[in-house]
Amino acid sequence: KMDVGVDLIADEPGTLCAPLGYLEQLQVAAAAFRRRYDLPPEEARRARNRWYDLNNIAHPFAGLHLTEKGLDLLDAYVAEVRAMVGNELPLAIDHLGHIAVEDCIRLAQRLEKHNLAWLEDPVPWQYTDQYVRLVNATAVPICTGEDIYLKEGFRPLLEAGAVSVVHPDVLTAGGILETKKVGDLAEEYGVAMAIHMAESPIGCLAAVHAAAATQNVLAVEFHSVDCPWWEDLVIGPPKPIVQDGHIAVPQGPGLGIQALDDAVIAEHLHPDMPELWASTEEWDDRWSHDRLWS
Repeated sequence: KMDVGVDLIADEPGTLCAPLGYLEQLQVAAAAFRRRYDLPPEEARRARNRWYDLNNIAHPFAGLHLTEKGLDLLDAYVAEVRAMVGNELPLAIDHLGHIAVEDCIRLAQRLEKHNLAWLEDPVPWQYTDQYVRLVNATAVPICTGEDIYLKEGFRPLLEAGAVSVVHPDVLTAGGILETKKVGDLAEEYGVAMAIHMAESPIGCLAAVHAAAATQNVLAVEFHSVDCPWWEDLVIGPPKPIVQDGHIAVPQGPGLGIQALDDAVIAEHLHPDMPELWASTEEWDDRWSHDRLWS
């Protein structure tokens, strides 16, 4: 899976059309956000809040549009990646950025020739009618769901025929059983499920158990290919956890994890949070990513 979004072209003149000053504000806020850990606490908080305020403007209301030059560059980028991985390997595309559904349609139609597995979260999941417009306008399969809670949250999209792939996350959809229920509901509508998973081995093996119990699963996402110590966080499952793109379902009790390896965890704590198993009250308000969609 690859990211193809406005961030890739934001610094290239003539690629984006936006309200006067909006792109400049985004660039200033992004620069401050990237160096927030070097700032005093209150200044870091202001930088984070400014970045979040700008990013919390939902796609239909941002007024951000792709130009033909922007479409050309994104098309060329996908073509380059497709040529690199070959035509036989499924290739999916993640978030496009805060562009309106009309631009999602234009981009999706441009990218159809690259034989994509799906286009993920092009607009916020709650706009069912916009997903209907998009899915009816392109041959690229449309995918969403990592921010949806419970099976019933997926029902409007499925009933409307608005998605080709549902994408729940076991940790936020409601757990292993609820994720299976999402898959079972999607199966009734002829829709596949790919499980969102960008987590530790705990979340990974929970997703594996849900996938093994569900018939219409395409894949379980995996983000830690370049993290050599990822699987060492846990004790119990056979290593390597991922072999040739597959994960064997653990046969032990529960998830198949016997314990966490505190020594490995301690080696990789964030410099700003150096205490092992410290209180995480700051996530209640200070660091929460508080919005309904990714």
